[in-house]
Amino acid sequence: MSTDPVATGDPLLDGLHRVRANIERVFLGKPDVVMQALVGLMSRGHLLIEDVPGVGKTVLARVLARSLELTFTRIQLTPDMLPSDIVGVSIYDTNTSSFEFKRGPIFANVVLADEINRTTPRTQSALLEAMNEAQVSMDGRTMRLDQPFWVIATQNPFEFEGTYFLPENQLDRFALRIRIGYPTRAVEARIVREEPSKSALEATEPVMSQADVIAIQNRVPEIRVDDRLVDYALDLVEATRHHEHLEVGVSPRGTIAFIRCAQAAAILEGRDYVVPDDLKALFVPVCAHRVVSKSYLHDGHTVSAEQILEEVLRGVTVPE
Repeated sequence: MSTDPVATGDPLLDGLHRVRANIERVFLGKPDVVMQALVGLMSRGHLLIEDVPGVGKTVLARVLARSLELTFTRIQLTPDMLPSDIVGVSIYDTNTSSFEFKRGPIFANVVLADEINRTTPRTQSALLEAMNEAQVSMDGRTMRLDQPFWVIATQNPFEFEGTYFLPENQLDRFALRIRIGYPTRAVEARIVREEPSKSALEATEPVMSQADVIAIQNRVPEIRVDDRLVDYALDLVEATRHHEHLEVGVSPRGTIAFIRCAQAAAILEGRDYVVPDDLKALFVPVCAHRVVSKSYLHDGHTVSAEQILEEVLRGVTVPE
């Protein structure tokens, strides 16, 4: 199937579709994951990509960043990294007898934080203010970050050796957590033959400018959400707060992100209104990392947050 976009007559949507085509030429066989990543971009929501090593987390982040005409930095996080390695440091200049601030890699439009759970909680927290406030503080000064500012973080599962659990308050700063999964046999055969992460990735050119990205982000809140769909979203998140297998449900911040992501998904489908399927498709990737499940059920079995939210989806009536 061709991934070449069809012109819509709307320059912003055409640019967005070209970004999607760029990604799907390199990141094969996962259209739902590509959609979720673009929803994060359009909704101004930071993106967490979590899965086992080798399934394409970094490839997805790199091709997405290369498709945008934005400044880009990649931070390979390690256990010995300090917060100043991310934010920056003040250096004394003997010529001027004053301190000069050297900006760290956080000062970019798109920041790829690779293997975020390989570094210590102290360094992880250095990202928190930037992600939440789009600013950093150093030596008594507050510095705003250029817009758009978007963090794409990757992490391996917590049970892997040498990883640090991300605290709930930092997880809640990510609009979506994406799970990639293994490719199908046919797609994996293409990956082996073509190695798109090398040739196709290097050939990827930017197809959206900084102004285009900001313009489409500004359009997202204008997408119409019917009152019945707001009630449906509230029914879903309230069900997580009273579920017998959850210790903590979705927060109001999560509800806002849920609605905003649904509006972004509507734009991606060429609509100026949200439909129930937008909410259903995004409930798990937007909300699963915001809840805390009980470790064991009464019969001794474990159940994941994703499984619980899928159950919630089935139990809440969809508006007609």
